[in-house]
Amino acid sequence: MKTVLSLFVAFFAFVTVSLAQNGVAAFSTETHDFGKIEQGKPVTHEFAFKNTGTEPIIITDASASCGCTKPSWSKEPVAPGQTGKISATFNAAGMGPFTKTVTVTSNAKTSMVYLTLKGEVVSKEAAEAAAQAGAAGAKKKGTK
Repeated sequence: MKTVLSLFVAFFAFVTVSLAQNGVAAFSTETHDFGKIEQGKPVTHEFAFKNTGTEPIIITDASASCGCTKPSWSKEPVAPGQTGKISATFNAAGMGPFTKTVTVTSNAKTSMVYLTLKGEVVSKEAAEAAAQAGAAGAKKKGTK
């Protein structure tokens, strides 16, 4: 009898959790490219999402693919129609190209989302040259 009761309780809990997953986390983007960044300077990007579902979304975890990336997020539920964010800081210690992921777990309809950070860690001089080239290109584009 205890086994039947335990199975019923487990089934009821499973059905309740399945039906409660009506939050939808619509991310504006799931990938961010930092481009060329200076070695030794951590960089941060905030991934924004909107809850387009009918139930609040609760982020239960955000874990990075390595110790060089640290995610953070609001522990408050994100109500339908509201926005939330997940911040990821990459420690640009090693030179070269990188691609890092942050796995976000929530009670949303899609319970796991993979956010990606990428770019290339370069010397200070190379990062400054890339920034100047980007600024010159933006200025030239604005004068057309």
